[in-house]
Amino acid sequence: MGRREKPVDPDAGAVQRLAHELRLLREKAGKPPYREMAARAGYSITAMSQAAAGDQLPSLAVVRAYAEALDADPDEWERRWREADAEVRAPVPDEKPPYRGLARFEPDDSELFFGRETLLADLVELVREHRFAAVFGPSGSGKSSLLRAGLIPRLRQAAGEERPAVIRVLAPGELPARTHAQALVPRDGEGETWVIVDQFEELFTLCHDRAERDRFLDLLLAARRPESGLRVVVAVRGDFYGHCSAHRELATAVSRANLLVGPMSRDELREAITGPAASAGLNVERTLTARIIDEVVDQPGALPMLSHALLETWRRRRGRLLTLAAYNETGGVRGAIAATAEEVYRRIPAEQSRIARRILLRLIAPGDGTADTRRPASRSELGSGAQDVLDRLVAARLVTLDGDTVELSHEALITGWPRLAGWIEESRERLRAQRRLGEAARGWEELARDPGALYRGARLAESVCPTSG
Repeated sequence: MGRREKPVDPDAGAVQRLAHELRLLREKAGKPPYREMAARAGYSITAMSQAAAGDQLPSLAVVRAYAEALDADPDEWERRWREADAEVRAPVPDEKPPYRGLARFEPDDSELFFGRETLLADLVELVREHRFAAVFGPSGSGKSSLLRAGLIPRLRQAAGEERPAVIRVLAPGELPARTHAQALVPRDGEGETWVIVDQFEELFTLCHDRAERDRFLDLLLAARRPESGLRVVVAVRGDFYGHCSAHRELATAVSRANLLVGPMSRDELREAITGPAASAGLNVERTLTARIIDEVVDQPGALPMLSHALLETWRRRRGRLLTLAAYNETGGVRGAIAATAEEVYRRIPAEQSRIARRILLRLIAPGDGTADTRRPASRSELGSGAQDVLDRLVAARLVTLDGDTVELSHEALITGWPRLAGWIEESRERLRAQRRLGEAARGWEELARDPGALYRGARLAESVCPTSG
């Protein structure tokens, strides 16, 4: 005679409710022994019995096998499992995740920023010696986080004249000189004005007016004069290093003061994995830490994928422990982004799927001899009917909102989500045509809407119906 199962309370939570429903399913099937179910399902007796124990949420694969062993519809039980999983992973009010996912670290996240002490010390030394400095690294190497959660808190902790009067963070955008001229005016008083220019490559991907670009660079490079009262640090994607040579003074400044952000060492990765968890009173299985390190070591652009996989693992944690089993459920470093994005897309009503595609493609700047990049867009640019879909994308942290500006959370989404990569490839020429049309429209406005500046003939036809996409 088998051991009597301990009772479960279906009102005690999602895990207990699913266990109760699995037990009812087995009772309706005549309560076959778990040994018989295990033989039919291809899983162990323990896996079958623990699925309905109510101690922890079983894996999706086990739940589907449990249902099939009882001749039930596995898709129906997958739906129930996903509902329970979503409820388990729902954040507790005011509970702050210890990992940032695809989002960059901000200054207030400094207590969660681990693994970059050596690099940060090198950066602090560099920016103290040079009034204009550049940080280079591949997309996903952690440049933004290094500046925001590393350098800014360190500057704020400085004493006396070394403490900045003000720290300003900006991204160039399409019209950098017009947009940011005032931000580059030093504040009167004690200390200097520090300006951190993130995503500096936007100067080449979004700003196509050479005169506008040069004016912005002149404002930045004025920091090299000791009397300017200004210090500037720029973060540049590594594949745009050559673009900096197009401006002589910029090339000189960059060559004299630059820092290259490379991949983390094994010890640094261990800190980045376990440090945030420990700060939240959590533990990480040693086998999980070892697996992740093996997967991402010497991969310079893998940090966003690592952070996202850890965030999803945290959402699937069992008590205070982050487990290898939970990590495997996320799809791991290589699959977690795609799994999350696909889940969000699958939940968007069919009639809104085209809106989701339109929103995401509007946030892409197709590469021209370089990799594709993200581009910010205004809400109005996304078109009508976008708000509900936008809310879903923001809630899943695939997209971020800053006032009226919408942006992909990270470029890792471009390479990590095959569906989006496919959309971009299908629409590449259309995206380029839209970019050219936008530039022409701005030029037309600047020329007081001169009719002579309007598209005509073949150029107009191409803008309306590009050859592909």
